Amino acid sequence: MLKNKDLRTMIMAAALVTLIASICGYALYGIAAFILLTGLGSLITGGFVYITKKRYEDISALSSYLEKVLAGGEAPNILDQEEGELSLLKTNIYKATSTLRHQKELLSKDKVALSNAIADISHQLKTPLTSMIVMNDLLMTEDDKHKRTEFLTTQSHQLDRMNWLIQTLLKLSKIDAGTITMKPEVARADELITEVMKPFEIQLELKNISYHHDNKKMLIKCDRNWTIEALQNIVKNCIEHIDEGGNLEISANETNIYSEIEIKDNGCGIAEDELPHIFERFYKGSNAGKDSVGIGLALSKTIITSQHGDILVESRQGEGTRFKVRFYKTIL
Repeated sequence: MLKNKDLRTMIMAAALVTLIASICGYALYGIAAFILLTGLGSLITGGFVYITKKRYEDISALSSYLEKVLAGGEAPNILDQEEGELSLLKTNIYKATSTLRHQKELLSKDKVALSNAIADISHQLKTPLTSMIVMNDLLMTEDDKHKRTEFLTTQSHQLDRMNWLIQTLLKLSKIDAGTITMKPEVARADELITEVMKPFEIQLELKNISYHHDNKKMLIKCDRNWTIEALQNIVKNCIEHIDEGGNLEISANETNIYSEIEIKDNGCGIAEDELPHIFERFYKGSNAGKDSVGIGLALSKTIITSQHGDILVESRQGEGTRFKVRFYKTIL
């Protein structure tokens, strides 16, 4: 404490003032005044030194606390119920360190999530790559024209799959990073649904799926292009799980709180224990197809929630699944 130059100067100044006052008191009033002023000055100086020492101890404790935080250790609670500037400083430091600790925990979770995502991506890319390597080796030794055509077709499918996976991952990464800004505009629900279903007309016909949708001219405020992509991923998932001759229905509904597009199928349904996980990236349920990657619904969820919307799902095994895509009229 005495290493502090300002404190040493203040103690010396207090001692000098006490000495001068004592001498003046002695000269004017005698020895009694000298003793009184000397004692009073010493008491005040001692009290000042004691209070300052306590404050230095508190500051030293704060310094040790910060050192523990910076070292990554578990820092103790430093909050107290007293008033004053030092207590306020303790509270602010505790808030700052608590925020830093929370951010550290989030970063640790993000690292684990990133590691898992990289592992999943590697696994998803490894399968088509392995297939293509095998096909390429066979092409080098195969003379039969029909076989070569078959191998090339298989390679083309695998390339399409890899391209879709990479493009989808890039979209997810851009949304997560906040580099994509949703641009809401007013769109008619019937026109939106018609555009969503265009790529699936051939699939519906090949699987003899009965498709119905209402022509409600309800207005929805959303980013048109991204919303179409989100809905198409949901429809694609539904079609994959509908048996030949099944049904697919899309309808639009509206309340004072939200506008909603409902997609309903009578496919195989989703097990109750799998429902909480279907929007997780790379999650594949028990009824997933062999070519399923488990990322389409995750992208849909990310797109809709980025627009302050939500996707609800209801399903029963053997009876079908109902997706409700909601766009809230006010941000909840």
